[in-house]
Amino acid sequence: MSDVHTKEVRSKNMAAIKGRNTRPEMLVRRALHKAGFRYRLHVANLPGKPDLVFSKYKAVIFVQGCFWHQHQCAMFHWPKTRTDWWKQKISANRAHDEAVQDKLREMGWRVFLVWECALKGKHKLPLTQVTSEISDWLCSGTSFAELPAA
Repeated sequence: MSDVHTKEVRSKNMAAIKGRNTRPEMLVRRALHKAGFRYRLHVANLPGKPDLVFSKYKAVIFVQGCFWHQHQCAMFHWPKTRTDWWKQKISANRAHDEAVQDKLREMGWRVFLVWECALKGKHKLPLTQVTSEISDWLCSGTSFAELPAA
């Protein structure tokens, strides 16, 4: 099956996909700020430039897109075209994510993953629940958590 867009239009569309200040990330940021948490954004001297960094709690949060990071949920589907290329690309993303999380834990940082499906789609969780679970995790001292849980 061929692409419905020209090569130039597809390139423009893909270039417009951003990695910072995405809607899911902004939802989490606003909710946590409203709950009284203060954080830094995209700290360059930490592996992977985490979306939110809570120095007080020695914790970081990544807000992950289900497609780009291959979350096993209803929102992830393999593309029907160029499947070999996409499998290589997304597998490399997964390997990079795991390496970044390992480095952060070795440095003493705690890691929390918020998956896109927790914030949108038909199985999304209430934002108050997301905020509450992140808040509980920040205060708990647990080294790793994700939402929704695996």
